[in-house]
Amino acid sequence: MYEVVQVIHSYWAYLVVLVVFLATVNAVVGHFSKKEYSYKDFRISLFALIVTHIQLLIGLVLYFISPFGFKSIKNNGMSAVMKDSLLRLYAVEHITVMILATIFITIGYSKHKKKLTSVPKLKTLAIFYTIALVLILSRIPWAQWF
Repeated sequence: MYEVVQVIHSYWAYLVVLVVFLATVNAVVGHFSKKEYSYKDFRISLFALIVTHIQLLIGLVLYFISPFGFKSIKNNGMSAVMKDSLLRLYAVEHITVMILATIFITIGYSKHKKKLTSVPKLKTLAIFYTIALVLILSRIPWAQWF
């Protein structure tokens, strides 16, 4: 079961990075070009929200069944995990930062819906989605990806 969830989590991550990148670029370009907020902008930001939340759920399942997640802390102790950079990445940093990224996407999406005009809507999406994208890219285990 662990291997199946790990493969799903790994491949879904490509989709998450792609969609969050597209949503971020769309919001930044839309904001700076002062374009009108459209149905397309709504759909792209919503799709980024959905795929990110699905990835978080898959990741949480993986965290509790993986030998590198919660089991690593349970078996080795927190001090040993914090001293090992690879274990720390998987057991602490990756999950914490990805939860924060998901929170930023959720806040950005929620806040943008309350704005009444295009410029504030796209600005809100641009800010929060950019922060989330930077967080996501900062804690991807790149060695496992390639």
